Amino acid sequence: MSYTTEQLIEILDNELRATWKGERIVMSSGDRISNPVVARALGTEKLSKVFAYQDFRTQIHDYQRHHNVSGIIWRTCRFNDLTVQVPEIHGQLIPIDDDKQTLVEAKTAILNFWYTNTHNMCFWLTGEALKPITTSDVERLVREAEWVELDVGQTELYLSLCWGTPQECHYQWSWPDSWCERVIAANNTPTLTKV
Repeated sequence: MSYTTEQLIEILDNELRATWKGERIVMSSGDRISNPVVARALGTEKLSKVFAYQDFRTQIHDYQRHHNVSGIIWRTCRFNDLTVQVPEIHGQLIPIDDDKQTLVEAKTAILNFWYTNTHNMCFWLTGEALKPITTSDVERLVREAEWVELDVGQTELYLSLCWGTPQECHYQWSWPDSWCERVIAANNTPTLTKV
């Protein structure tokens, strides 16, 4: 029987604590940075900790692929006394092939929650500057998205409309193959506290 997603997260947390306590070392860490000045400035102890954890995490990712262990965790978002379960890729795990389908399948429930809670709210598209957009702009972005992600503030909702590769969609270098457009719903100008 293979480890579960939750067990892998716990294993990674324990390994990270052990690494930062100095209980894990990598003897060749200085050789991994091609710039000797940078390697010397960071110091072998810090480099050893970084590479020890990085090596261990790579082994966990290989384990995920080999045993088909999902990188998805589920969290509950609450707004105006309504809740929705939202899948997301854990920050220390990778998505396996089936995980994208899980994200896609959650799109309808998340959008129902979004539309129920955003009546009479204003919408903004994030980017270099906030840009006010219409409901029809949001609907067009929704149609183009393969899956959606949701974050909740006290008075605002944040919807990410994503496509491409889940592991890459949040990085600028992945454009245009993978990306997330971000929309904020607020009663007034957004506070930008959770973008």
